[in-house]
Amino acid sequence: MTKLVIFDWDGTLFDSIGRICTAMLRAGRQAGVAERTHADIQDIIGLSLDVAIHKVWPEESDLARQQVATLYKEFYVASDQTPPKPYPGVMEILSWLQQQGVQIAVATGKTRRGLDRVMALSQTQHFFAATRCADETISKPDPLMLKEILDELGVLPSEAIMVGDTEYDLEMAQRAGMRSVGLDYGAHSTERLWRHEPIAVLGNLMQLKELL
Repeated sequence: MTKLVIFDWDGTLFDSIGRICTAMLRAGRQAGVAERTHADIQDIIGLSLDVAIHKVWPEESDLARQQVATLYKEFYVASDQTPPKPYPGVMEILSWLQQQGVQIAVATGKTRRGLDRVMALSQTQHFFAATRCADETISKPDPLMLKEILDELGVLPSEAIMVGDTEYDLEMAQRAGMRSVGLDYGAHSTERLWRHEPIAVLGNLMQLKELL
């Protein structure tokens, strides 16, 4: 029986991938680091900011990467004053899960400040029993974020499902001993998602009903 569904945020519930890529590329150009592509940035969505920037610019100095991080935060916040649009079926599936008595949580690479801001803007706080952010624990794909949520809510790994659009989400669930569901409309290809043995890869979150 599924008692808990844990969602990623960016690229899973809300369509923020474009904003993230645009802000990161702009930050890199202004910081004077090596040019990168939209695909390079899309690859690291889901990781904590410091891990992500190190993966994109491993050859740069710590000082340069810190400058990219500072500029990215500035540019992303400026673009994030209005909430990104939820993907089709998101509000419906959150409401349906709540009606079924299934607890809902978020495990995200966002900072706490960032998540709280977008949850307030999108008026979705009331759906979630627990949330974990990358600046509060270890970055995905380490499973600690999930284990903390499970412990907080008193749920076993076998009673929970992780839903996400990147291989970092699904690897994290795999390492935590949880089932996972991938989404084919986010940051990573379905080929990458299937490497981590999700029970399904969906094109719309309303299809999640059929798996619970």
